[in-house]
Amino acid sequence: MGGLLAFSRGIDRVNAFIGKFVGWLILLAIFVSAVNATVRKVFDTSSNAWLELQWYLYGAAFMGAAAYTLQQNEHIRIDILYGMWKRKTQHWIDLIGHVLFLMPFVTLMVLYLIPWVGLSYRSGEISTNAGGLILWPAKSFLLIGFVMLFFQGLSEIIKKIAVMRGIIEDPSPFVSSHDAAEMEGSAYLEGHPEETKK
Repeated sequence: MGGLLAFSRGIDRVNAFIGKFVGWLILLAIFVSAVNATVRKVFDTSSNAWLELQWYLYGAAFMGAAAYTLQQNEHIRIDILYGMWKRKTQHWIDLIGHVLFLMPFVTLMVLYLIPWVGLSYRSGEISTNAGGLILWPAKSFLLIGFVMLFFQGLSEIIKKIAVMRGIIEDPSPFVSSHDAAEMEGSAYLEGHPEETKK
């Protein structure tokens, strides 16, 4: 298990670095948008290339941060139901969800995206908009994002099994509202032992 956990930590480090870095692409997209709007208003001219560049940057930021979002346990789920269960049950829900839903989906996406991006690259596919950009870089962001998500899924499965076996600490112990209330109560009583005598 030690080797798998080392592999998991390596994936986490890479995806965390990329996930934090791509946040700057949003700032760059805002700058491009501001310049494009200014040029359009002041000089009454514009270019589809600038508009598409904004889409590229937003897409790269979104796909580049997807794996990091999963790693930080910030992905979307039905928390109103999930939070009702004890943490042990949540671990099983996460593990089953990763194995049966996340991994098959991202694997399928990677398998479909590889030939799709390859065809776009070989044909030199260009946007149908006048003055638009080449399309294969934008399509590549999708492929790269799903590859990162695939490896992050593996990392999450490894960590989930390790947590359930008691090998490592739970990185997100307060997800369950049920267990969080118990832990907060215990922490309070440890700091206020006089309360237990009442």
